[in-house]
Amino acid sequence: MRISTVAVIGAGTMGAGIAQVCAQTGWQTRLYDAFPEGLQKGMDSISAFWEKGIARGKTTEQQKSEWSANLSLHEDMSAAVSGADLVIEAVPEVMELKQSIFSQLEEMAPPHAILATNTSGLQIGDIASATECPERVIGMHFFNPVPLMALLELVRHESCSDDTVEAAQSIGSAMGKETILVRDVPGFATSRLGVVLGNEAIRMLADGVASASDIDTAMRLGYKHPMGPLELSDLVGLDVRRDILNNLAEAFDDERYLPHPMLDRLVEAGNLGRKVGKGIYDWSSDVKSDRDDL
Repeated sequence: MRISTVAVIGAGTMGAGIAQVCAQTGWQTRLYDAFPEGLQKGMDSISAFWEKGIARGKTTEQQKSEWSANLSLHEDMSAAVSGADLVIEAVPEVMELKQSIFSQLEEMAPPHAILATNTSGLQIGDIASATECPERVIGMHFFNPVPLMALLELVRHESCSDDTVEAAQSIGSAMGKETILVRDVPGFATSRLGVVLGNEAIRMLADGVASASDIDTAMRLGYKHPMGPLELSDLVGLDVRRDILNNLAEAFDDERYLPHPMLDRLVEAGNLGRKVGKGIYDWSSDVKSDRDDL
């Protein structure tokens, strides 16, 4: 399948990163968000990423100009999706919201378009059930930061067609990603393991086993993880991590997946991680630091 136009629904951290990669791949990329301020914030983060690359000598001004020409911002979802070959939804992890969007995408997008969801844990089949074309719906789970992470987890539900899977694999390859294909089970292959590790690290922190930085250092140096589970939780977003854990607990009817009370407290206090300057760590300066008020 030849891709020329992509629509990304949602301009948050993940949506902006996905749109950036699509623009860099050479596709005409339309970034949509229901909130103008969110749309501008997403564009600002993309531009800042490119500027940082220029400052480090990894990106040229010409590249930024070419990539920027591939990217347009839209406040009307119908206009963003019209004529798109691929639509990637990247809105918050709320099933009802995603189902509502997919029921609209079916009407707005061309009949040949691949309809992908970037959910990190919700059942793809349940999202696809909101449409009359479930064979075109697939999970495309990207990782943060999208421009730097090499993995793309493709999630196939029971009604997903072979053609859709093959197209998604080709799309991932064009983006420079290595794809894995997993069944549509709660948490897939990555989120299920990742959030459990992060939740246990939070439990250890709450129990006073060690500081956050020492727990992360243990996993980085002892197990060769590129980033410790607590730092990663802050990067992904503590609200996102909590949502995935709650979804897993409900899906498996297993209380062991429930988020630790410390995670609940942090989210309720608005300490969502790096994106707001404070989470498990204090990110208010250029260098993260342990908090003494947890």
